[in-house]
Parts: sequence; structure tokens; C-alpha cells
Amino acid sequence: MIDIFIQTLPFFALIAVGFGAAKVGFFSAEATAYLTKFVFYFALTAMILKFSANLSLGEVLDFNFILAYLAASIVVYIFATCVAMARGVGWAEAAVEAQCSVIGNVGFLGIPMLALLLGEAAIGPVIMLVSVDLMVFSSLIVIVITFSRQGHLSMAIFKSVGIGILKNPMVVSIAAGFAYAATGWPIPVPVNSFLTLLGAAATPCALFAIGASLAEKSAERISVAGWLTFCKLVLHPAAVAVSALWIFDVEVFSAHVMIACAALPVAGNVYILAQHYGVAPQRVSASILISTLISVVTLSMVIAWVTGV
Repeated sequence: MIDIFIQTLPFFALIAVGFGAAKVGFFSAEATAYLTKFVFYFALTAMILKFSANLSLGEVLDFNFILAYLAASIVVYIFATCVAMARGVGWAEAAVEAQCSVIGNVGFLGIPMLALLLGEAAIGPVIMLVSVDLMVFSSLIVIVITFSRQGHLSMAIFKSVGIGILKNPMVVSIAAGFAYAATGWPIPVPVNSFLTLLGAAATPCALFAIGASLAEKSAERISVAGWLTFCKLVLHPAAVAVSALWIFDVEVFSAHVMIACAALPVAGNVYILAQHYGVAPQRVSASILISTLISVVTLSMVIAWVTGV
């Protein structure tokens, strides 16, 4: 585990640098927002496009893999929802808490870290998980919150959700990459060099942006945030491990990648949704902060376990 911890340390060190820069006022909230946009719309998109353009959809698409992840995540999602409802919160807040329990920072942290620690063979499974998170759970929270407020669902809501998915740059880059890979044509050298150069900015910029955004977070509602952190860092990877290794019998390496992804801390986009809808943003903020801090240790433990180090 010590070897894995040492390998993950530079990633968290970059997060710490971003946190420090924002905390002392050297990096403003506006600068963080623009850096995040750069990563999301340009650097990370280039990295994903390059990876997916060199993959075959037929080799990557594994319905057994997707079902294993979905089944485990839905179990944890429902459990977190039930616990929230038992505390007397409404459907909207329960949906936000459930989102915290299953949506990890796969895009900004998982892709660069797991590509380095587990090799580029991990990229295919990670891209599948990103797609499931974006298309299933990011849609589900919008639908639940809307239903809880309006008391009904209209086609306009589903249309809005669908358009949101299609406009997401990560979804577009994945689809474009697989579409190009299907042609069988090699990526032209200048284009490949361009994507490599731009994509190389994704890892340091994404990690710095994570840290800078954490400086704006507050640790309120510690008890609930602690519970959601436990769900995300312990229950979710445990459920995924049982589902992938023993129930659905997923190929071992892909199962290990899935478990490692499930052990990632709460994603920042959950806070964006919570803030947008005005549903428990401080609770989500605290969950992101605490889960990221604790994952320095827990993520290393999980990766060490799946790699046998």
C-alpha cells in the first residue's frame, strides 16, 4: 500500500497546491471557474477524444460490466435515499444525498490517476463508467428534483435532460472518438500531436482546479457529510466489488478498474447541481471536502488491494 500511496501523493499534492493558492487569495474564485471551464471544455475533452479514438467500441462495450456497476450503484443510491427520508428530508434533498453516495470525481481525478496507476488499458472501462454516470445518474437527479417540485413530469423535462446530455463535452468527445475509431483510419500525426499536447494539460489543471474549488467549500453539517463520505468511500466500492466480482463475474481487470472508480471522492458536479437547484449545497460542499481529504488514504488502500501491491 505504501508504494501506491507514494504514487498517488503527487496527485493529491497538486490538489493541495490549488487549495493553498485559492485559500491565500492568489487564485480567485473567478480564476478557478475559468480554469475549470478550460479543463472541462478543452483539455479533458482532448484527452478523452484521443483515448476513445484509439479504442474500438466493440471491445469496450460490455453490458455485463455496465449492469454490474448500475446494480451496485442503484442499491447504494436507494439505501442513501431511504436513510435520508428516514431523517425526514424531502425527495429533492434525498436525491442530492443519494447522488453524493455514488457519483465520484471520475472525470477530473479518476481518468488521469487510473491511466497512470493502472495503465492505458483502464481508459476503456473508465470511459464506460463516465458515460453511465452522465447519462443515468445526472439525468435521474434532475428528474427527481423536478418531480418533487412540480408533482408531475412532462416531455419538456425529458427533452431538456436529453439536450443537456448531448451538449455535454465529455459525452460529445466519447461519441466522436468512437465514431472515428469505427472508420479504422489512423489519427493524422498533426491531429494526434495536437490532442496529446492539449490533453496533457488536463491532469495538472484539473487537479489544481479541484484544490482551488475545495478552498471555497465549508464543512457544515459534519454528521451528514460524514455519513455521505462513508457511503461514497466505503459502501459504494464495497457494493461494486461484490457486484462485479461475485454476482456478475466481470473480467478481473475491468472489475478492478470499476472498484477503483467507485472509491473516488464525491464529484464537484454534484455541488454544481445542488447549487443550481438550491438544494442542500452546503451539505454537498462539506461532503466533497471531507471525502476528498479522507480519500488520500482510502483510495490508496483500494487501489493497493485491486492491484495486489
